[in-house]
Amino acid sequence: MSQTDMPSTRDVSLVTEILRQRFGERFQNGASIREQHAHTTTYIENQPPDAVVYAQNADDVSWVVGVCAQHNTPVIPFGTGSSLEGQLNAPDGGISIDVSQMNTIVEVHQEDLTVTVQPGVTRKALNEYLRDTGLFFPIDPGADASLGGMAATRASGTNAVRYGTMKDNVLSLKAVMADGREIGTASRAKKTSAGYDLTRLLVGSEGTLGVITGVVFKVRPAPRTVVTSLLAFESLENAQRFAEHAQARLHEVLTGLEFFTELGVQLLNTHLDNIQFPFSQTHHCYVLAEAQTSLDFALNEAFEQLLEDCLEMELVADGTVALNPAHRKALWQIREEIPEGQR
Repeated sequence: MSQTDMPSTRDVSLVTEILRQRFGERFQNGASIREQHAHTTTYIENQPPDAVVYAQNADDVSWVVGVCAQHNTPVIPFGTGSSLEGQLNAPDGGISIDVSQMNTIVEVHQEDLTVTVQPGVTRKALNEYLRDTGLFFPIDPGADASLGGMAATRASGTNAVRYGTMKDNVLSLKAVMADGREIGTASRAKKTSAGYDLTRLLVGSEGTLGVITGVVFKVRPAPRTVVTSLLAFESLENAQRFAEHAQARLHEVLTGLEFFTELGVQLLNTHLDNIQFPFSQTHHCYVLAEAQTSLDFALNEAFEQLLEDCLEMELVADGTVALNPAHRKALWQIREEIPEGQR
């Protein structure tokens, strides 16, 4: 439908009645449900949609978008609501399409390291499903986000040093466009250069170009060895020099370099009693470094040698190394609890 064909005014009651008749209990417009679907951790106030529809398949999404297009009504895709940037807010009202019930893992192709999922599948659910296959999905933004939402927001995460962000891992998408038609972009083929790169256009578009209804992306062999270290530095320059040495020495296995400040640690120590910070005094800044490998590589020895060299160069002021899962989890909990603006 062209812009000139759209009605100049919106009849919210008509749209909501049409959707109520079609979806029954999967249509909700109670105040609490609407507020939950506009939740935001930013300074922006909660701006709820007019109603919420729980989609169970791509046809549901197409139907809702088609009706909203006919009646000049905004559409807001919703996965798990974990985004921090306020994309879920509906300043002009509209219909929130909740895809959390579209949570089927469609196919796992171990032979070519790809997975096809519906958009409501969460990162943790997928990795739990993959556990016995020896594979894992490496993009970790911290929250247990939906994979459709991660594609829509071009999510990054703690493993970006090695594995990149969602733009580097999504091979193809299915999405419902503004007129209600569903399209597919690209394929599972890793080598292709034909046509417009619509996949890269939609990844990171934050729901403004279409509602993602399916994702094909890369998975990787699960690591055999993981080493995590929290390091303290007396200056930003020393932390930067360490990062350069780490990437040069461990570039094949280095997965994460997370930076946070002295102020962030002070806030953590002041407000959280359940976090045990491993250093007796605070320093100017900190780096949480992690390396992983699924190959026969002497990772522990290589990591320890890197730290010894950096200590000799007086780059590192203090540090702790975690080799077991419980210790690693405790160090990553520090990172997750640091206020967003102080990481």
